[in-house]
Amino acid sequence: MHSIPLRFAIALVGFVVTTTAFGQSYPSRPITLIVPYAAGGSVDAVARIVAPRLSERLGQNVVIENVAGAGGIVGTQRAARAAPDGYTLLFSVESTMAIAKLVQPSTVQYDSQKDFTPISLVGTSPLVLAGKKSIAADTTDDLIKLLRANPGKFSYATSGTGTSLHVAGEMINIEGKVSIVHVPYRVGAQMVTDLIGNQIDLAMLPLVMALPNYRNGNIKVFGTTEPTRSPVAPDLPSLAEHPDLRQVNVTVWFGLFAPAKTDAAIVERLHQAVAAALQEPDVRAKLAETGLRIVGNNPAEFAAFLAQEIEKFSVIVKAANIKAE
Repeated sequence: MHSIPLRFAIALVGFVVTTTAFGQSYPSRPITLIVPYAAGGSVDAVARIVAPRLSERLGQNVVIENVAGAGGIVGTQRAARAAPDGYTLLFSVESTMAIAKLVQPSTVQYDSQKDFTPISLVGTSPLVLAGKKSIAADTTDDLIKLLRANPGKFSYATSGTGTSLHVAGEMINIEGKVSIVHVPYRVGAQMVTDLIGNQIDLAMLPLVMALPNYRNGNIKVFGTTEPTRSPVAPDLPSLAEHPDLRQVNVTVWFGLFAPAKTDAAIVERLHQAVAAALQEPDVRAKLAETGLRIVGNNPAEFAAFLAQEIEKFSVIVKAANIKAE
């Protein structure tokens, strides 16, 4: 039997120890969590529920940096260019990671699958199709009949061209064989104000934005955009319960990413920290208040989910010819 020269044996032991220590010694300084949207919005709100618990699990401060601009693109591009050392992470959503590149290919300078390593899908939430109180329909079936009888006469608001809200509205147009006119808004909260004030007929809204106004009787809600009813609001029908809208399936989601080529040991350490944080009762309660169904899957599952989302959205974007540039 050949003996291994001593210097190789020492080098080999050194390599194993260094690799193990790399995962264990991380993090040794504060971590920046880029949120590519303004403070006070829904993405920021979810990030601020999760970040303090990540700090506790990792033993280092997780500092949120809001880098707003171009519908999430500016902050996402900054995160894509960050060093893959685990000290800059991205908290992002479907609009920037699955849709933006499809609707504005020349503006978006990152590839969410090539430039990022998924860590964990934190949670998902449906959108809802809401209507003004005076609209002459109470059920999805009533609404589809009304829209088919009046093509191009009714309009729906979203938070912008090329967002998941816009994609959901166009999905309803295609699947329901209706023609509702898209009205993009710059400020999301204004949609609800105008809906309550009868200034706009319909709107695609995040569940958390629609629920209080629906419960107060200020607006109508026709259904949610996921195939099954939301556990947060089981009384609301899913639009897919209507035979002509079975294919309507748009989920708002929130996930944690690292720049591509981040060490696997660091990614696993971060995934464990997220998974543990999402088991804590107060975190679960706070996320439920934002309308979120908690997921907390592993990096491989999140990567597969992201690929499916991009594929799904690319079909709708092509069919509806959605362009945001």
